[in-house]
Amino acid sequence: MALNKKITIPLTVITLTIVAGSWLYKSGKLSKLPGFHKDDGHNHLEQTTKPLWTCSMHPFIIKDKPGTCPICGMELIKKLADAQNVAVQTPEQKQQADMLGHVSMSATQRVMANVATVEAKASSLNKEINAVGIVQYDQSRQAKATAWIAGRIDKLHVNTVGAYVNKDKPVAEVYSPDLVATQQEYLLAVKSREQLKASPIPSISQNGAGLVASAKQRLMLFGVKESQIAELEKSGTPNIRLPIYTPISGIVIEKLVQQGQYVNVGDVLFNVADLSSVWVEVEVYENEFPNIHLGQHVEINSQSFPGKPFTGRISYIYPFLDPKTRTVKARVEMPNPGMKLKPDMFVNAIIKVPLGSGIVVPVTAVMDTGKRQVVWVETSAGMFEPRDVQVGQRTDDKIQILSGINPGDKVAVSGGYLIDSESQLKGAGGRENMPGMNMDEPKGAKPAAPEKRGTLKMDDMKM
Repeated sequence: MALNKKITIPLTVITLTIVAGSWLYKSGKLSKLPGFHKDDGHNHLEQTTKPLWTCSMHPFIIKDKPGTCPICGMELIKKLADAQNVAVQTPEQKQQADMLGHVSMSATQRVMANVATVEAKASSLNKEINAVGIVQYDQSRQAKATAWIAGRIDKLHVNTVGAYVNKDKPVAEVYSPDLVATQQEYLLAVKSREQLKASPIPSISQNGAGLVASAKQRLMLFGVKESQIAELEKSGTPNIRLPIYTPISGIVIEKLVQQGQYVNVGDVLFNVADLSSVWVEVEVYENEFPNIHLGQHVEINSQSFPGKPFTGRISYIYPFLDPKTRTVKARVEMPNPGMKLKPDMFVNAIIKVPLGSGIVVPVTAVMDTGKRQVVWVETSAGMFEPRDVQVGQRTDDKIQILSGINPGDKVAVSGGYLIDSESQLKGAGGRENMPGMNMDEPKGAKPAAPEKRGTLKMDDMKM
């Protein structure tokens, strides 16, 4: 009998406890007891929130007191519990935080991650193409002084390279027996014309004029000017020396004869170039020359004249590519005041190419994954959203956005990769993991079932 009492009493107590607990649970009074709360049909024990500290660069480092990170040595920041994060967020921010791919960052996290934003603006974009060039002679302003008759150089008026010559002044004088004989023939023809002019026979009077015209034509073929022929006819005495003139005024760049030297017909005496205008042949790489057009302004800078740029225009683009340097040459015509630019001088050229207007952001705002370009947009204070964009032309520090964002959107220009890493850590996995966002996924394909993985316990990383 005593043994039955020892068994019956404990069983009765356990039965009453189960009945009472069942009644409290069904009536909802269990959640009102201290230490318990009801959430989605599951009872949890309330835990007091204890402040924790973590590293912004290594979030798996968690400590229960402030200090420094044992890996990078950075100061630990305070880690808010999920309940506190929810408490400080507005309903709209909470809804956005629940969206896949969105990242919410506190002010402290933004400072530690060096996140900065700028406003996307619609503006014109200009691209600068930098190229190297070489100063060349203007080929349309070059000429040669040649001998029109065989003879001896009796006198040189120009004896040095670099001397300036005028096309109206002779550069040399040539003695030629043929020239003297031709001048005498001309004087005889003039005398015969005067004698035959009074003849009553028309054929004879006209024959005298023909002889004069023939002798004059021969003198002009020897390089004698009409003014010299008129002076010869007036004086009646042949000139022993024939003056030689240059076709243009300019600088002697080559001297090929000496005084007393015999020359033949067509021998070059001097090479002359007009340096008041020069060419600059710039070399543009093959990926940039489609932006080069005739008439574009080009700024030329020389190390000899720092801070004093020269300007010119593209007058010709060569139709072939240099296979060794993979460049295309463009000719720039430009004035050369004071002849500061010397032939064969190396210069730097800057070609400004207008790329049109559109939405422009810094290059650092665009993340290129290889398949797509992503920009992180701050939709509200501390809330960042990834957006796929289509990019256009780019310069050294700016890039055009053709679609994906609007003027006025705040985009992250620094810390974007850290924001993307935070998105990956929070399980968003980037927008490529969203159904329909994977470009390689066939249209209409059903999203694959999520793979079951073990839960990573961050408590194991506490130090």
